[in-house]
Amino acid sequence: MAEIKILTESELRQCVALSAELNDVIADAFARLAEPGVVMPPVLSMDLPAVNGEVDIKTAWVPGVDNFAIKVSPGFFDNPAKGLASLNGLMVLLSADTGMVTAVLLDNGYLTDLRTAAAGGVAARYLAPQQVHTAGVIGTGVQARLQVEALLLERSIERLLVWGRDADKAAEYAAEQSRSLKLPVSVADSVEMLVQESQVVITTTPARQPLIRAEWLHPGLHITAMGSDSPLKNEIAPQVLADADILIVDRLSQSLERGELRTAVSTGVLSASIALPELSALCAGQHPGRSAEDQISVCDLTGTGVQDTVIADHALSLALRNGLGTSIHSK
Repeated sequence: MAEIKILTESELRQCVALSAELNDVIADAFARLAEPGVVMPPVLSMDLPAVNGEVDIKTAWVPGVDNFAIKVSPGFFDNPAKGLASLNGLMVLLSADTGMVTAVLLDNGYLTDLRTAAAGGVAARYLAPQQVHTAGVIGTGVQARLQVEALLLERSIERLLVWGRDADKAAEYAAEQSRSLKLPVSVADSVEMLVQESQVVITTTPARQPLIRAEWLHPGLHITAMGSDSPLKNEIAPQVLADADILIVDRLSQSLERGELRTAVSTGVLSASIALPELSALCAGQHPGRSAEDQISVCDLTGTGVQDTVIADHALSLALRNGLGTSIHSK
């Protein structure tokens, strides 16, 4: 009988956290994506307007990784009124050799949050200028916190700016992060001010209209855009992508479908046949990333199945090492 390990969010939180090691794990995942043999199908998405919801399913089979994950990510945005979280989800791990189920990770989206933040950290590793005085984050949610933590694993900063549509939430974020990060954190008067005063900007919102305009760009600026992960979202004006000295995507096919690149192409600012380097090329040493401090760079992150497979396999390994989880049998 096949043994299956069941792990809860609480157990996963005991053994997996954002760290330099996790940034390395995700960088290695992207490096593997540059190699032949990885199988990563397009994202399966369901838009559910009748219940103000959506569901995404991502997966990837990666040579050399013991297991592959199938991740289910539901977002039902009327849930808070029902006393429920908007986002949850789980990952099912299957043996890469036999296809047998090896584990079910009931993480409620926790691992997705970590691997998303770590991808931002990896982008900063290769694209952020070496000297970062000010970083700016747009948004005040979970990723606005985690992305900054991941950045700080790669670069030192002296102060942090935040901007959010809700001024009260932005002020609360600034106060919390000042205490947590031991850094001066202040609320920017506008997105324009935040961009113009920052060397690194991270966008973390579900915006459907651009928040950053091309005329605000300046030498030495890096932008990591991770909020646009569906065909309806858009945080950055298309001209920003056209004006960047370096434009990197996590997966070209996905960015054309659901990232910032989609809007730039649909508006005719960039060509649909554009060939862009993927983050995997940087991690595999096939692209230099930032080569001068005055370059303007943009990284368009949509979230990939290879990240899910690698973090899930990593989490299972750590959990087994720590004696966590409950074993059941499939028969």
